[in-house]
Amino acid sequence: MKKYKIIFAMFLVLSFIATGAYAAKKDTKIGFVDLSRLFDEYHRTKDYDKILEAEHKGFEKERNAKIEKIRESNGKLSLLTDDKKGALEEEIEQLKAELLEYDRQKKEDMTKKRNEKIRELLLEIEKVVSDYAEAEKYTIMLNDRVLIYGNQEFNETENILKILNKN
Repeated sequence: MKKYKIIFAMFLVLSFIATGAYAAKKDTKIGFVDLSRLFDEYHRTKDYDKILEAEHKGFEKERNAKIEKIRESNGKLSLLTDDKKGALEEEIEQLKAELLEYDRQKKEDMTKKRNEKIRELLLEIEKVVSDYAEAEKYTIMLNDRVLIYGNQEFNETENILKILNKN
């Protein structure tokens, strides 16, 4: 009889544990988003791409002007006497060094600016995703980059894209 009571008590405890685990699973709401797609299709990303492209064109224009100046100076070398060639060759070397420094500095500045903007945009997207998940009572919202498989039923990318691009 005592054996049956112990078995019944164990059964009861296991039932409560199983019921609790089932209830926890039942209330769990999981979703995921395609972060790359959100970033690429976010209207602010597209706007910033246009700004970056314009800045890059300006950089290329200035760079090409500096290169043209070096070419012109090289063309003049053959026309000069030996005593004047030395001074022009030094000037050409100085122009080349300035071009290399200009290239390095502009590329570094543009990369830094681009990375800061990307970080800013990703934080905006993360905020919208978090707000959406909270409003829709999601327990977990995942990024598709860490997801091996996700049923498309749980993909919330479209809904979040609409929110992002609504403004």
